[in-house]
Amino acid sequence: MFGTLNTFLSGVARAWAVNDGVNLASFVSLKDKHIMNRNLYVEMPENAVSRILEAPIDEIVCAHIKVLYYLSLEPRDFLLAYRHQSQCVQSVVKMLQQLKEENWCLPIMYTVCLDLRILAQKCEELGSGSKPGEILERAADCLMSCFRVCAADNRSSDSETKRLGMLNLVNQLFKVYFRINKLHLCKPLIRAIDSSAFKDTFSLPEQITYKYFVGRKAMFDSDYKSADDFLSFALKHCPKNFPHNKRLILIYLVPVKMLLGYMPKKYILECYDILQFHELSEALKEGNVRKFDDVIQRHEYFFIKCGIYLLVEKLKFIVYRNLFKRVYLIKQTHQLDLNAFRSALRFVGEKDMTIDETHCIIANLIFEGKIKGYISHSHNKLVVSKQNPFPALNTVS
Repeated sequence: MFGTLNTFLSGVARAWAVNDGVNLASFVSLKDKHIMNRNLYVEMPENAVSRILEAPIDEIVCAHIKVLYYLSLEPRDFLLAYRHQSQCVQSVVKMLQQLKEENWCLPIMYTVCLDLRILAQKCEELGSGSKPGEILERAADCLMSCFRVCAADNRSSDSETKRLGMLNLVNQLFKVYFRINKLHLCKPLIRAIDSSAFKDTFSLPEQITYKYFVGRKAMFDSDYKSADDFLSFALKHCPKNFPHNKRLILIYLVPVKMLLGYMPKKYILECYDILQFHELSEALKEGNVRKFDDVIQRHEYFFIKCGIYLLVEKLKFIVYRNLFKRVYLIKQTHQLDLNAFRSALRFVGEKDMTIDETHCIIANLIFEGKIKGYISHSHNKLVVSKQNPFPALNTVS
């Protein structure tokens, strides 16, 4: 389509003249077909660019062409490409500041910020930084520069404000912070979106991504009811033609649901190839500690890779709760000898369980509200409530 560099630059100039943000975004995208044009692989394009383009688009396009050049080398120089992409983003910040009370340029910002994050991730994979996460953290600083400009645009009308671009940037930042394990940095971003007048009017795809990450954050904070709400929203509104995304959501939603007492249907787990959770739910329902430990051990790699190993481990207390409920139903008394619980634990695989460890498990279950009662240490008994001693898990606060 663009035979020469000048033809390409003329196309940019025409789009800039009519404020065509979507078309301009394609001109600076690393996913657009123009990146295959060898005539654009120029190490020092400044003179050609300055002859055709005006500020501030000239700096943006110049940096983009340099990115293409370093990605065309053999081998490709991802680090230098990343550095020039950073300059591209910084030039976009200048553009956002200059184009006051206008937001037609937001697609350009979305595109260059996405490409920056992807290049930073590639550099991290290649070990280009002096320490892990360093390049992604610097990329997040660049993204935050854009976010600050958008968040500070309070004088424009609702239709022209750059605040409409905040959620896209927040989602990009979430992806960085989750990758470098700095989830505490998500808190101010969440506050900014929650207090935004546009929080319910952002595009649905952006809202789905946002709820997915906020749900994961709530999960790590042990706020399972909030995690359930956010992840359920993401799952409900995720289109059917994105099964991979639905699977990602379910990987976090299913264990959260299980912690709240809702066991998953086998056919749903089969549909999304996550039957590991079916085996877990079977062990939970049976109160079978041995079976639970076996499932954890066999699927350890899957749980660790998905970042849910510790969350899944917490399900063990539900296994204990269900086992102890069986003891209660067998004994049919509200004063239960603690040795009966220790015997049950030994029967289902906890061979070395001591009476003190049994005390500790029961005390934790009482503290978490999974058992209503108290331990009588003088009589070595668990005294449970005569009314609903084992509350349904979905009613436990």
